[in-house]
Amino acid sequence: MIKKKHIVLFLFLLFSFGNHLFAQENPDAIALVDDQLENNFYEAVKQRGIENYDKAIVSIQKCIEKEPKNAAFQYELGKNYLSLKNYVDAESAFKKAIELDNKQRWYWNGLYDVYYQTKDFQKSIPIVEKLIEFDPNMKEDLVSLFMNTNQHGKALQLLKDMESKSKLTSTMEFYKLKIQESNAYSKPQKEQLEEAIKKNPKVEQNYIDLIVLYTSFNQEDKAFEVAKLLEKEIPNSDWAHVSLVKFHLNNNDGDNASKSMFKILDNDRMDLKIKHRVFNEFLIFAYKNPAYLKDIDKAIPYFDIDREINVAKELAKFFWNKNDLEKTVYYFEKGLKKNPEDVDAMELYLEALIQKQDYQLVTRRADDYLELFPTQSDFYFYSGLGYNQLKEFKKAKSILENGLDFVIENKVLEANFYKQLIISCENLNDNAKKELYNNKLKQLQK
Repeated sequence: MIKKKHIVLFLFLLFSFGNHLFAQENPDAIALVDDQLENNFYEAVKQRGIENYDKAIVSIQKCIEKEPKNAAFQYELGKNYLSLKNYVDAESAFKKAIELDNKQRWYWNGLYDVYYQTKDFQKSIPIVEKLIEFDPNMKEDLVSLFMNTNQHGKALQLLKDMESKSKLTSTMEFYKLKIQESNAYSKPQKEQLEEAIKKNPKVEQNYIDLIVLYTSFNQEDKAFEVAKLLEKEIPNSDWAHVSLVKFHLNNNDGDNASKSMFKILDNDRMDLKIKHRVFNEFLIFAYKNPAYLKDIDKAIPYFDIDREINVAKELAKFFWNKNDLEKTVYYFEKGLKKNPEDVDAMELYLEALIQKQDYQLVTRRADDYLELFPTQSDFYFYSGLGYNQLKEFKKAKSILENGLDFVIENKVLEANFYKQLIISCENLNDNAKKELYNNKLKQLQK
């Protein structure tokens, strides 16, 4: 086991020689010039780790006395003041860190944390504008700040810029809707489109614009009503298939429903929310008519552009709720191909394999995942459980004991570890360890 102090010292040295290379890394590593400085900083880190923030402050202030122009020391001081909710001193410390080194994102982040916790939105705005230089995703925070300070014009302008580059998240879409509903142009725009459709019912674009408008307001029901009207007036329109899918499904016409669904999925102008709704309606039909599940598989790649929803993963959950473990496992595997670092999907997948009693695959996958995430306690548990079931008790015991170190404040998981360890020890005739884990389990269950 590597001692914590050695890890901290390694980080110190890394920061000392490579600060210019790691300008945006969290600056927990600080260059040390003597043993006393090292000891004081290590004590500060240790005390912060056990939430003795007052003692951590005393130790870090000793470091600052030695090196008053060390920005990282000021940052560490600010973190401890922030944990104590001493916002005035935290703000002062973070500001000093920024004055000494304004190229470290984390110093700006610390100051933003102060203003965020104190709900000082006006002061937050210039800080977040600076943070956007480090991380463009901070634009969402800036939109929220504009909304909280009633600067709706700036918020809408920023939202339009974000929308031109990528799909808005549901929160950002909600803000956009809220702004548009408060503006004078949104209602006339809807009424103008409705009037235009009455006057010229064969002009497809008016229907499309109205569908898009309703979708932007999260009013899919009204969007579908417009699509139904479009289907009546212009049956050959791709957008008409939005309503035709439902019509064909109600008539148990899977072939034509499938054709309409793929017309919608192929149309790049269709909003993802509409595509998801059509897909979900077809899924319910396909579950009752398994011959059409092949179309579900064929449809999945159309949603690869969706950054928020992993369709294959959601399909796996759907079939799990239907107690279909074969398809559950199948779709979890597809979902993990799209996002191979989705820990939540990995854990659900392993649980499904346990229920399926495929212990060979459980151990193989859990061991693979441990190579990617060596501190993920659940993977140790699934691996140990799998090896117990395969009667490889020595291997199970070793893995479970290693994994126990990573179980933090999870009594249910900890109890499950002990139960599996008891099984391993019993089969290895290790009565001393068996008794130890029995006692730990009893103590935990009190």
